[in-house]
Amino acid sequence: MRKSRWVPAIITGVAVIACAAYLGYTSGMLRFNTPSLRNYPIQGIDVSHHQGAIDWARVAAQPNVRFVIMKATEGGDHRDTRFAENWQAARQAGLVRGAYHFFTFCRPGRDQARNVLAVVPKEAGTLPIAIDLEFVGNCPKVPTLDEISAEVTAFVNELKPTFPEEPIFYVTREFFDKYLKGNEDRFPVHALWLRSVFEEPRQQGCEDWSIWQFADNGKIDGIEGPVDLNAFCPSDRKFSELF
Repeated sequence: MRKSRWVPAIITGVAVIACAAYLGYTSGMLRFNTPSLRNYPIQGIDVSHHQGAIDWARVAAQPNVRFVIMKATEGGDHRDTRFAENWQAARQAGLVRGAYHFFTFCRPGRDQARNVLAVVPKEAGTLPIAIDLEFVGNCPKVPTLDEISAEVTAFVNELKPTFPEEPIFYVTREFFDKYLKGNEDRFPVHALWLRSVFEEPRQQGCEDWSIWQFADNGKIDGIEGPVDLNAFCPSDRKFSELF
């Protein structure tokens, strides 16, 4: 069979388009979600040591950054190397702050909570502790519903005397569908922070979620490289007094 002379050109064209799309996405020029400040007036970012040194004064000067949720801890002993610096600098810049813990399936929830208590200071005017619950970057274990609900409950109960507020659960679509959907009563009462970078989450408008992570390739003045972008549900009143 004769090979069409158009095949190499088509393959080359597809490769060029794919490369352009990749570069556009990683540079922040291409995003699937761009919620406006009119529809989502309270927007912010989440960061970790991966963002390096941050110029918080420049970050806070932008209208789409009114809050920041920063990584504090992971598992039973890991502590983000920039948390203490970011925590103080963001406060001085006038941003509403929150801390998050990356939950691992390979350590008891109580041990992980003690790691949080050793790192995150209890201060007025901050968001509740957020718990990052996802499979990516985690240990290879895939817990049962009974196991994960028990360990998350132990984590929250250990925090309660110091952080009595309802925690925030950060979840991917995969984690939500596997564990939380239809099983909310198996977990402590919580606010929901949904990751959905390809489309706006549709769950009773936004009555069932408080924060939406709408992009992971944002460009923010004062931060080198990409950063996660988030928005508060406009009808949610849980945290309105902080703003």
